[in-house]
Amino acid sequence: MSRPEEVGVVSARLARIKELFEADVAAGTIPGAVALVARRGKLAYLEAFGFRDREKQQAMATDSIFRIASMTKPMVSIAIMMLAEEGRLRLVNPISTDLPELKNLQVGVEVAGAAGKPELKLEPARREMTVQDLLRHTSGLTYGQFGDSLVKRAYREANVFDPKQGNAEFVAKLAKLPLQSQPGEVWDYSMSTDVLGRLVEVISGMDLDRYIEARITAPLGMQDTGFAVAKEKAERVAEPQIDAATGKRPAMPRDLTVRPNFLSGGGGMVSTAPDYLRFAQMLANGGELDGVRLVSRKTIALMTSDHLPPHVKFSANTRAMFEESAPMAEFGQGFGLGFCVRKEAGRNPVPGSVGDFYWSGVYGTYFWVDPQEQLIGVLMLCAPELRRHYRAMMRQLVYQALDG
Repeated sequence: MSRPEEVGVVSARLARIKELFEADVAAGTIPGAVALVARRGKLAYLEAFGFRDREKQQAMATDSIFRIASMTKPMVSIAIMMLAEEGRLRLVNPISTDLPELKNLQVGVEVAGAAGKPELKLEPARREMTVQDLLRHTSGLTYGQFGDSLVKRAYREANVFDPKQGNAEFVAKLAKLPLQSQPGEVWDYSMSTDVLGRLVEVISGMDLDRYIEARITAPLGMQDTGFAVAKEKAERVAEPQIDAATGKRPAMPRDLTVRPNFLSGGGGMVSTAPDYLRFAQMLANGGELDGVRLVSRKTIALMTSDHLPPHVKFSANTRAMFEESAPMAEFGQGFGLGFCVRKEAGRNPVPGSVGDFYWSGVYGTYFWVDPQEQLIGVLMLCAPELRRHYRAMMRQLVYQALDG
């Protein structure tokens, strides 16, 4: 690890990260965290705070393993772009090119029923969702757990998150459900990347976890990243603490030591801060790390550009998706192929640069890459309800430490 000053970061100011997290651990606000900062291709800061399991008094370590949830999405997006570079798919392809069961989907529109209650009217999709739509979340799909529209209720009733199903069964369920909106017209955070996970399987002929291991994590040396945790590593998994309001530990999905049936491309992976840095550094380097090239420089440039057309609207649940707690467009942000991207120098209440890109996970994990500053930040946390607060704080505390 380099001295922070060697890469233009002030150690004394960077120490504010430790002050914040140690104070919040002592106050019982969070169980613990791991914070990492890299600049100019060098690791400048890596510290663990508090407990990976407060109730068992087990200390957090820099190699603690976290459920990264939606930080799975950038990896699956890279997998799709690798297949595109090999000429095995085109981003303009309708999804039914390779997943024919998703052809002729209909859109659910709520109308007033005879008794005054909303009813679902089905209308044909004006066009099919494309691979690009899935990458940028304009597919018309949604998440059933965010909001309570009739389509979202249908998702919940169909149990589209069923951990017992395989990826093929998951897509078969979606094929029977209406879309939340017309493809290409609304940005709606959704199960789009889960569909992309199945697309990887169909095109590559490999299960999603095997493909990502063979083509991404193993080549990059990400030894603690995957869809399951080896039993000998299970003691390194970070857990949430007991919620004072309920007296219970928040429920976490599934036994991580068992390979899941549903390989969720949208949220099924685990990783560590050092591992995710290797992935983020590959992105920052234009698709290459330590002599291993996953994709070309131009592919990374394409992925980290805004892909949302001017006419695209934002779904009602957009506000809950971002650390700024406001819709993307309001704060000068767009969405690329797997990441949120910053388009404006101003308008945003958290620091950054035009062209920086990021994503996060519902349990508290977060990363961003700032190409202008040659800066990467990674935060690993297991405190779902406080995730937006700490994402914003991490940015503030990192940027205030830059000095050149």
